[in-house]
Amino acid sequence: MPNRVAYDAVVVGSGPNGLAAAIRLAEEGWSVLVAEGRESIGGGTRSAELTLPGFIHDVCSAVHPLAVASPFFRRQALARYGLVWVEPELPLAHPLEDGRAVVLARSVRQTAEGLGGDQQAYERLMAPLTSHWEALTKELLRPVLRWPAPSAPLGHFARQGIRSAEALAEGWFDEPPARALFAGLAAHSCLPLNQRPSAAFALVLAMLGHGVGWPFPRGGAQRLAEALGARLRALGGEIETRVQVRSLDELPLARAVILDVTPRQALQVAGGKLPSSYRERLARFRYGPGVFKVDYAMDWPIPWKNGLCGRAGTVHLGGSMEEIVAAEAEVAAGRLPERPFVILSQPGLFDATRAPEGCSTAWAYCHAPNGSTFDMVERIERQIERFAPGFRDRILARRTTHCAQMEAENPNLVGGDISGGAMDWRQWVARPVLSPTPYRLPAPGLYLGSASTPPGGGVHGMCGWHAAEIALRDLDPRRKGARP
Repeated sequence: MPNRVAYDAVVVGSGPNGLAAAIRLAEEGWSVLVAEGRESIGGGTRSAELTLPGFIHDVCSAVHPLAVASPFFRRQALARYGLVWVEPELPLAHPLEDGRAVVLARSVRQTAEGLGGDQQAYERLMAPLTSHWEALTKELLRPVLRWPAPSAPLGHFARQGIRSAEALAEGWFDEPPARALFAGLAAHSCLPLNQRPSAAFALVLAMLGHGVGWPFPRGGAQRLAEALGARLRALGGEIETRVQVRSLDELPLARAVILDVTPRQALQVAGGKLPSSYRERLARFRYGPGVFKVDYAMDWPIPWKNGLCGRAGTVHLGGSMEEIVAAEAEVAAGRLPERPFVILSQPGLFDATRAPEGCSTAWAYCHAPNGSTFDMVERIERQIERFAPGFRDRILARRTTHCAQMEAENPNLVGGDISGGAMDWRQWVARPVLSPTPYRLPAPGLYLGSASTPPGGGVHGMCGWHAAEIALRDLDPRRKGARP
């Protein structure tokens, strides 16, 4: 990259966090450049024709409740830049072995009515959270090491979320359907379900499903990245693609540099400017399990046994809570489960722009040990066929991506980890190291604003926003002494 221009800030990486950081600085009148290594912006929030011409698939992130709920994204009015959210009739369906299916509906009451004897328990658990979803989301997307604003809903969330998902499900629910639904939600954490705080992930996803749904962008996840990019350019920011940053010395002069990368890449590009003690701490950052993903070009539609699954944007395939717990325990132990927990999304069922007329798209993934190269497609498709006999007959083409290939396509997905690092209790608090301001790196003007900082993984942009706020507090004379 030529050093022809000096900027107030350079952001390395154009994922949602990098773009959020750049937008926040540009809102304050800073001159900002975003440097992106790939040919298109978005990081994991990209779309492409991965199988056949005319079939649009999301490369990584696809379903975005946190993007809709994000306090920062909500005030950007991204609809002005072409972003349209598609909301399926049901956010989630979870088929069971006996042919029934439980659903996460937009209404807490409608969801609870499908849970038999656990109806009242589900309402007692979720109604206090859902009725305050906006305030809770804002609180949960802030750094962990600070005094929270006390409230009854936050206290309820903390008391339940600090538990393991298995313990919470067994403590609140008596019947298999509710336990299975909760286990599937918690399994998004990539944590063993007998480990704290896996319950928190289930509570957040259920709350958002009721509060904002589980929508996705019309035309693919790339549309979200493009809208953020358009917002940045409207504020005067610049974006350069196909720029591989191997060292900070390659960047233009800038008052601040914000890295939307994981600790591994931060050490590669900035290690020489960091104290050795900090480099050692950063090198101890741990990455979680990876994902094995399959993208499908489909002959319409998936032949689900239970029709509720055809009304949901996302389908969890894992049967009972016990089966899901066992599958995720295998992954945590470094083994490949024979019956993996599978997350399947069928955006083409609700968005006609994803495929030619009469066809559709879908994707499915399961967790696997970090860096695995094992082909899980047969095990995934056995799980799908279990609940949708004849599924394979509808496949026109498929594209598989194992954990190591995920990292090869996007270095931030270390070993296939899509969360920017393990999200266990320790790294929920110390992310990437234990610090009240984890976004500030111990070098002048250098910041980390990726999913490897609080509040962690998910498409919400708040990691980048927090990093930008710290940079403004440090370097903008108008903000000197301001609290983050």
